[in-house]
Amino acid sequence: MSIRAPRKGENYELSVDLNSEYREKRKDAIKRTIASMTVGKDVSGLFPDVLKNMQTEDLEQKKLVYLYLMNYAKTQPELVILAVNTFVKDTDDPNPLVRALAIRTMGCLRAEKIIDYLCDPLQKCLRDENPYVRKTAALCVAKLYDLKPELVIDNGFLGQLQEMIADSNPMVVANTVAALTDIHNAATAQPSTSSSDPGIFVITTSILNKLLIALNECSEWGRVAVLNALARYVAQDEKESEHICERVVPQFQHVNGSVVLAAVKVIMIHMRGVRREELIKQLVRKMAPPLVTLLSSPPEVQWVALRNINLLLQKRPDILSNEMRVFFCKYNDPLYVKVEKLEIMVRLASEKNVDALLSELKEYASEVDVDFVRKSIKAIGQTAVKIDVAAERCVNVLLDLIATRISYVVQEAVVVMKDIFRKYPSTYEGVIPTLCANLDELDEPEAKASLIWIIGEYANKIDNADELLGIFVDTFTEESYPVQLQTLTAVVKLFLKKPDSAQGVVQRVLTTATKDCDSPDVRDRAYIYWRLLSTDPGAAKAVVLAHRPPISIPRTTVSPALLEELLGEISSLASVYHKPEETFVGRGRIGADSVRKANELRDLTNIKPNSLSEDRFSTQKALQTVVAGQQAENLLDFDDAPAIEGGEPSGLAATQVLSQTPAAASLLAGTSNNPLDDLVSIFGGGGMSVSTPAPGFEFGGGNSGFGAGLSPVPATPSMLAPQTPAPPLQQSHSQSDDLLGLF
Repeated sequence: MSIRAPRKGENYELSVDLNSEYREKRKDAIKRTIASMTVGKDVSGLFPDVLKNMQTEDLEQKKLVYLYLMNYAKTQPELVILAVNTFVKDTDDPNPLVRALAIRTMGCLRAEKIIDYLCDPLQKCLRDENPYVRKTAALCVAKLYDLKPELVIDNGFLGQLQEMIADSNPMVVANTVAALTDIHNAATAQPSTSSSDPGIFVITTSILNKLLIALNECSEWGRVAVLNALARYVAQDEKESEHICERVVPQFQHVNGSVVLAAVKVIMIHMRGVRREELIKQLVRKMAPPLVTLLSSPPEVQWVALRNINLLLQKRPDILSNEMRVFFCKYNDPLYVKVEKLEIMVRLASEKNVDALLSELKEYASEVDVDFVRKSIKAIGQTAVKIDVAAERCVNVLLDLIATRISYVVQEAVVVMKDIFRKYPSTYEGVIPTLCANLDELDEPEAKASLIWIIGEYANKIDNADELLGIFVDTFTEESYPVQLQTLTAVVKLFLKKPDSAQGVVQRVLTTATKDCDSPDVRDRAYIYWRLLSTDPGAAKAVVLAHRPPISIPRTTVSPALLEELLGEISSLASVYHKPEETFVGRGRIGADSVRKANELRDLTNIKPNSLSEDRFSTQKALQTVVAGQQAENLLDFDDAPAIEGGEPSGLAATQVLSQTPAAASLLAGTSNNPLDDLVSIFGGGGMSVSTPAPGFEFGGGNSGFGAGLSPVPATPSMLAPQTPAPPLQQSHSQSDDLLGLF
């Protein structure tokens, strides 16, 4: 049996081929090296061997070597310096492609040691006779500014870029504008930037005219850069605004969606300065066809377009008022596109197109996608709330859907009907028996809560309302918190409307809510209702049965000021998220690099994250918080005397006083054996006495007419505030029966 010799590693074989005397073999080895690098293999050890193949007349091989250098320059900064001579030599090459490739690669290396060698070649390339080299050099200035701003300013590169805006080649102009905009954004991102900072890109009237001339000659990405610069320009007067709009309108016909949206952004911004109504209508009319064309794009582009269209419709609903049908959902649309289309269809709904919309939404409600069906039914409800004359047709469609007896359809329809009852009270009461008949179908909290609200609201018109609500009272502790809250309110409404038949139900639900429920919200509401009913049933009726204003669909989903800001960010992530950019990018975010550098600094200085000073600050903060809590008012006690001026110190001052006590001193010093006991001892003697429990009340005082025979119920406890003497009240059966005895 022969023993196989150990195989050489793949990197070793590549190294041998990279040093081969045959040119083709070396080129093939470079290709294999790049392939390994692309799939994530570490080939940084071949850096010196690849570097040897940099000086070649073969443009393809040179590109591959440059690609390798860009990838590994950060890991091998000492070796990159060896490539400088070749870079400088290539910037003087007779072939403009080689010159541009060399200056682009030098800008992308991002190695500190090579930056100083970049300035002279960059100066030459910015003045190169070939426009391809000039446009590449313009972007290189922005990259250099990102690495070392002072170097760009000292060498006068910014002045050269300003001069290049007047270049005869439109692509050079576009790249220059892109570079200046990047530098402007970087300069304004610094908190200490002043308006006189050389990095600030101020667009003057002369620059504006040059940009408008170059606009029609640029490539699509060049046009986007120019249009974004035009969006920043502040027009001097109405005439200039009109001029900009007229020059930008032809960009609506461009095939690229990004150019179209950038043009829409410029028009929307500069339309603010236009006063002529005919021109505004004309611009709005011309905006519709390109927006409709965007809907024939791939789904991802469609979704971005739909998010931007949603914003535009909030500002100008008339843009697409006659284009409802283009937003009808196709069978193969992804769910995220369908959802956006539904929202836009509701925005475009009007008396003229509501019939077509309802038939389409009814069709969607029979789809297989449950989420889409739910949103379609919700859209029917929104249409009913939005268009008064169509409400009855919407209710009939919902009744047809309820008749299908499909669980999720019925449940969503019940939720929607609640909103319709809110909008049109006492109008569609004939639907209530149908809704109540589907009680057994409901198993989702929102649907249950909606039906309970309807039963409570119309309790006086539903003969067996107490039986229906009794079902939910029996299973009260098993229901979710929203259902418990709604049951509580509905039963109290029933009691206020039918006091004779609902005494037992209200007694049961209030007892269960206060004794057996573990939600503080439910318990608090039960106590409030109990006190209201026991002290002043008239006030209870005024509170619980108060008139509610009818609901309506808001015209905008964001505030008017934010809408104006987002319209200035159309075709960016801000307009897609419908949030200002500061909320997801910029100075308020900590990047991965920042976290890594902080960890490295901590390792170098051996500083632990939870240092003694931080612990001390946290303890001080805890003391301050407890003091603030101790001195907070009890909001339920309205009869307390106002605080006496010149009393005990509060806030930080109180913290200083407390910190002088022995327990606080040991706590702050970190020498406490039992910090919790020390903290309790600090506040043990101050103002925390519990008042004597007040006796319970019974429903109805005097001739209230709500039945005085119910068992006693407690008043809301007021524990942390001094009690004023209360008038004599009817005594409860015994102190132990009173819930306040628990406290």
